[in-house]
Order: sequence, then C-alpha cells, then structure tokens
Amino acid sequence: MAFQSLPGFRDFFPAEHAARRHIQSAWRGTAERYAFEEYDGPPLEPLELYIEKSGQEIVDQLYAFEDKGGRQVALRPEMTPTLARMVGEHGRALPKPIRWFSMPQLFRYERAQRGRLREHFQWNVDVIGEPDITADVEVLSVALDGLTALGLGPADVVARVNDRRLLESLLLGAGVPRDRLGGAYAAIDKMSREDAERTKQRLREDAGLGPDVVDAVLALFAEDLAGLRSIHGGDAAVAAEVDRLESYFTLLDEMGWSRHVEFDPRIVRGLAYYTGTVFEIFDRKGELRAICGGGRYDDLLSAVSDLQLPAVGFGMGDVVLGELLRERGLLPTSAPSPDYYVVTITEGERPLLRRLARALRGEGRSVSYTLRQVGVGKQFKDANARGASEVIVLGPDEVTAGVAVVRTMKDGTERRVELTELGA
Repeated sequence: MAFQSLPGFRDFFPAEHAARRHIQSAWRGTAERYAFEEYDGPPLEPLELYIEKSGQEIVDQLYAFEDKGGRQVALRPEMTPTLARMVGEHGRALPKPIRWFSMPQLFRYERAQRGRLREHFQWNVDVIGEPDITADVEVLSVALDGLTALGLGPADVVARVNDRRLLESLLLGAGVPRDRLGGAYAAIDKMSREDAERTKQRLREDAGLGPDVVDAVLALFAEDLAGLRSIHGGDAAVAAEVDRLESYFTLLDEMGWSRHVEFDPRIVRGLAYYTGTVFEIFDRKGELRAICGGGRYDDLLSAVSDLQLPAVGFGMGDVVLGELLRERGLLPTSAPSPDYYVVTITEGERPLLRRLARALRGEGRSVSYTLRQVGVGKQFKDANARGASEVIVLGPDEVTAGVAVVRTMKDGTERRVELTELGA
C-alpha cells in the first residue's frame, strides 16, 4: 500500500529542511541577541485552555479529541495560551519583565491554501510584566530585526500598526454602541481585503449600525494620526491614545525602523484578547497574507490563571515567510554540503580514512565517504553529487610519504598536504 502525507502537512526532505533551519536559525539568533530566553511547552493541551481564550467556536478549527484518560485535549493551534498557563503557574518567581521566545509547531484544522496549511512552525516572542510602551517597541523591533537577518528590508516588508484603545475611542466617538464594538472590529479587520460596499454591508448587518454611524466610521479611515488629532483631538480619550502612538513611532524611529513601519487604523487583529497596540507585517507588494502579527494582551494571563500581568508579543509563521524568501531568492536550495570527502585508492587506506575523519570532525568539519570500498571513479562521482568542497585522496604511495592529495572541487586544483596537518 502506498501512503501519502495528509492534506495541509509537509514532508521536509533535506533541501526543504535546510530552508526551514535557515529561517529558524535567524529567528533564534535574533531573539538571543535581544537577550530573550527560549522555552517550549507540550504540543497537546487541555481543550478548555483554548475555549477559555477564544470561545466554543474555536473547537471546529482544532485537532481536538478525547484521550485514553477521558480528557478533552487538542493539538496546540497557537502558543500564547500555553505561555500564559506556564507563566501563570510560575510567574511570581520569575524576574520581570519576562523575555521569552519559542518556535513551536502548531496545528489547526482549516482549508489548506496558499500561505496557510494545517501545520506550521511559528516564532513567538513575548515580553511579560512591563506595561510601558517601550515593551511594545522592543517586540516589534525583534520581529523586524529577524526579517532583516533573513535579507528582507523596508523595500520588501512593512509593519502596519494600530492601537485597539485608539480604535475603541474613535468608534465610540463615531456613535458605535459599546456592545457592538465586536461586530465593528470584525468588519474593520476585513476592510483591506474587501471593497467599500462589502464593508458597509458588514457594518450595517453584522455590527447593526445605522447609515449615519456607518458613514462616520468609514470616515475615520481616511486620516493619518495627525488628521485624527486635528479632527478628533477634542475627545480626551482619542488625544491620549494619539499621544501614546506618536511616542511609539518616535521610539521606533530612534531604533532605526521608521522606514519599516506605518500607521494603519484598519489593523485590528482577529483575536479578541488584544488590548492595546496591534501590528501586522506584510510584503510590500501586498501579494501574500500577513507574515507576522501581534500586539498587547494585558488580560489573557488572568483569564487562564490567578496572575495578572501585562504582556505583549507576536507570532511569525514559516509558511508565508518561506514563500516570500523563496520569491526573493533568499533561501538555500540544497542541503548543506560536506567540507571534505575522503577517497581511498585501496582497502588498505580505510583505517587511516576513519582516523582522519574522526580528527577532522573533532575540529568541527563535516566529512563524508563511502561506507565500503568502491572504485575511485564512483567515489569521486559521489563526492561531486554531495557537493563536497574538497576531496582528500589517500593512496598507497602518498600515505607512505606521509601526505594526501587534496583536490578543490570548484576548480579542480590539487595540492599535497602533510597528513599531520590534517590531524591524522
């Protein structure tokens, strides 16, 4: 019987795994440069953890089932609830602010399409225990630096930023009843992907807003921060939130990110637990889904534990990011090649081959060779197929003289090297 992988799941052959490792190495290296500590949690969690955060409707999107102990469990669809649970259990003993990152594999049962699969790896970076806007800036800086490490600059990506507190103040000022903010948020979240008429329809039918209120809401999105201050600055709540966002952009400018970020009042983030700044990072051409999304979620820890701590963070998936990097020619296209390939002319050089390979590997070099003696031509063919940088040839005469012939595969040049220099 022939088997295939499940829809929406990936096989990582060596070349694909090399691309994944390239992305994850940039993620990990960037987080560590910012002094974030790596953590992980179980891939299986109580289903109630996700229902508590997102509501019963999320169940249809999860790989959820009853385990052999009769527990309702789910494969993790995101990492933030696990983080909140872990910090809730031990947060009082941890130094604040907590600066953690992880790179989990996540699972969600949804229709597989471009940029969205049923599994993906995600870079999560969070600061917990710091309410100041400087934490929000730090988190976005990490995300942008991680993309820079992968070769993506301001011509390739843009972070679009908003603040849920500002949007709430503006919507209330436009006449949206507080109990209808959720419906308005949902319509606004889809604005960039739908035409104006469809947005109006959503605001009328889904949010239950009257025509005058709908027009007032839509007028908000024609203004930048300065325009919002000019028009709505008389509202103290709006003025305070504009001040906060302007400070946020000033700090980002001081860190060198002004060309990477812009204000966009349409950014809402679909998850209900966001309470402050929110952002999404897109490719500049607007051809792909969001590469990254995050923001402030000050109330989530108290929802899943008895601990109340402010928090801000983001998640960046590898699927959309991988597509963009591939389009830009910024991903490795093959598995790593060995530094050395050792060729033996006869069986008699095999003991020396093994000693030499051990010595070179002990120095951190990668070494390959045929596991049994075959013809020299086949050995060279194998070395070429594996992309070896150099071939070390061990022959009876050379070994007697205490040397090896080293061939550089790129240009075919050869040199004689003392075996002692190679560590044998």
